[in-house]
Amino acid sequence: MSPTTPAPATDAAAARLAALLQWYGTLSPSTLPRLAEYYRSDARFKDPFNEVQGPAAIAGIFEHMFATTQTPCFMIRDALSGPGRAYILWDFDFGWRGRRYRIRGTSRLELDGAGLVVEHRDYWDAAEELWQKLPLIGGPVGWLRRRFRAAAPR
Repeated sequence: MSPTTPAPATDAAAARLAALLQWYGTLSPSTLPRLAEYYRSDARFKDPFNEVQGPAAIAGIFEHMFATTQTPCFMIRDALSGPGRAYILWDFDFGWRGRRYRIRGTSRLELDGAGLVVEHRDYWDAAEELWQKLPLIGGPVGWLRRRFRAAAPR
């Protein structure tokens, strides 16, 4: 299947997508082994920091997340799906070094005919959602964002 040719929607695919979203809402180290139920063996994953292929490599990203953050969780805010594609709006809450953070983002999923994820691409603004909130680099990042902002119309 090419990235521009979506798989046809089936009831099974819709059910699998619903199960995937529920799984993300309860993701924990104990539920992580179920990732292969939702991702095809050749699935690709990309976010602002990672680009990997295969369920084991994707699981490795989440293992790292659990090892380096405190009580991370995803909250699914909204989802749109159609034949072979889904778009999910989510919040990712986590603790790091005694502070709580929230990242808002969107995922674009490409699904095969059985509803397995073939490609998972996360979109979120690392500068606004993360770097600007961190001590030491937050000030310079905020300054840069203001510097590159378009001037308001007069």
